[in-house]
Amino acid sequence: MPTVDDVLEQVGEFGWFQKQAFLTLCLLSAAFAPIYVGIVFLGFTPDHRCLSPGVAELSLRCGWSLAEELNFTVPGPGMEGEAFPHQCCSYQVDWNQSALGCVDPLASLASNRSHLPLGPCVHGWVYDTPGSSIVTEFNLVCENSWQVDLFQSCVNMGFFLGSLGVGYVADRFGRKLCVLATTLISAISGVLMAIAPDYTSLLLFRLLQGLVSKGSWTAGYTLTTEFVSLGYRRAVAILYQMAFTAGLVLLCGVAYAIPHWRGLQLAVSVPTFLFLFHYWCVPESPRWLLSQKRNSQAIKIMDHIAQKNGKLPPANLKMLSLEEDITEKLSPSFADLVRTPHLRKHTCILMYLWFTSSVLYQGLIMHVGATGGNLYLDFFYSALVEFPAALIIILTIDRVGRLYPLAVSNLVAGAACFAMVFISHDLHWLSMVAACVGRMGITIVFQMVCLVNAELYPTFIRNLGVMVCSSLCDLGGIITPFLVFRLVEVWQGLPLILFAVLSLVAGGLTLLLPDTKGVALPETIEDAENLQSSYRKVKPKEKKIYLQVQTSEVKTPERGTSQGAEGQR
Repeated sequence: MPTVDDVLEQVGEFGWFQKQAFLTLCLLSAAFAPIYVGIVFLGFTPDHRCLSPGVAELSLRCGWSLAEELNFTVPGPGMEGEAFPHQCCSYQVDWNQSALGCVDPLASLASNRSHLPLGPCVHGWVYDTPGSSIVTEFNLVCENSWQVDLFQSCVNMGFFLGSLGVGYVADRFGRKLCVLATTLISAISGVLMAIAPDYTSLLLFRLLQGLVSKGSWTAGYTLTTEFVSLGYRRAVAILYQMAFTAGLVLLCGVAYAIPHWRGLQLAVSVPTFLFLFHYWCVPESPRWLLSQKRNSQAIKIMDHIAQKNGKLPPANLKMLSLEEDITEKLSPSFADLVRTPHLRKHTCILMYLWFTSSVLYQGLIMHVGATGGNLYLDFFYSALVEFPAALIIILTIDRVGRLYPLAVSNLVAGAACFAMVFISHDLHWLSMVAACVGRMGITIVFQMVCLVNAELYPTFIRNLGVMVCSSLCDLGGIITPFLVFRLVEVWQGLPLILFAVLSLVAGGLTLLLPDTKGVALPETIEDAENLQSSYRKVKPKEKKIYLQVQTSEVKTPERGTSQGAEGQR
């Protein structure tokens, strides 16, 4: 009885149909980038100072330049580690009094400016930027600066809450329906964010977008891997995530061209309505249909794939699986993720790997952003680092498997964070190199753990498994800003030490997972439970087949082994 992989081998493992569907779904991945890291441009905080109408009038009367106005009227920097008074405080002086001259006007009031009283910014702030952000529009600075963190935490909270519900929808009602519904809601909420009249409504729309946008990305990822056979699964999974990196680079260019946050939000939200054309461009996953015992629909889709690829469907296509009235339909359940010993272990380890990846990934981005410089160039260079990370995965994953690149990348990221603790502040370039090495390592982990996560669960709970495990990634995203900034107040190197410990432990736990190199996607819980033992038994069997069969059969020993096991089941 043929499997989906058997049929794909005859009708095209990565033909015209798969390429068209893959490129279409990659747009989902690229569109997710502005949602995940758009806060860099939507919520950037420019240099600012207190607005004082009296100062503006005095400056106009005296003909001061901007530099002179700042020198005469704005407080200097405070103690190291404290907020800058020139950003959050102003001199409590009546700037309209006639006693103030045009040359050092405060000298007539006090011999030392430090003796002058300081007070909060009553009339608002002046921002030194040609553009705008949610910070400049809603005055999220000084005592209100925590609201920027809350804005980002809302989208991560949405990711976390939506992981469970949207993952269940994708496994219960289908990948295609999930993609269409989440795309529509995400696009609408993105547009509503751009026209939000106040900060509270902005938070609500941000939370709504977070609830569905990650589900759209993950459902597209699952569809991409389920449309192709074993030989191409790895490549399309990595390239799908590289589309996210391409979205980062594109976001940088769009943000540079549109420096105002409302225009930028519209520019990245409106095009996502076009993704609703997926209804006509991308069919449902045949693997999911088979898991739901909707065999006739799965057969029609496989026949459609054959026609698109210019191939004839196999004669035994109608025997793709058992008849609907013989086997009970499999329904996803959260209990299935911990039902058996190996699945429990896999679920716990994957949750930790997702959590660590998020904390290090976002934590290192915050560290690079805190170094100052050009916002657009810094973001652009840090995004480019992710391309060689994907190249490293492509060059190593088929040669050494999944586990060792995943474990080594965790160790490299941890070692880079640990090294940064001992690098002098004067060697800024060296610190940046170490940060980029750590960023590359954790990017490899992020891409690899997503691939491994999908390969360790059976079809009917695959999307649910990815969503539940990756929800720990969202939890990490919620707490990372508070971890970084609170620990820095204790000691600047403390967050880096925490990152190093988390990553080194993750590298060790990775080795407890089975390697899925050359192993067919599990279809049942029994398949997933036997992954580790099956993998360990493959190598002796491969050697035996290698000695007894023709050379042409050596290329696919794993496929032959998995087909034999399928026949026994």
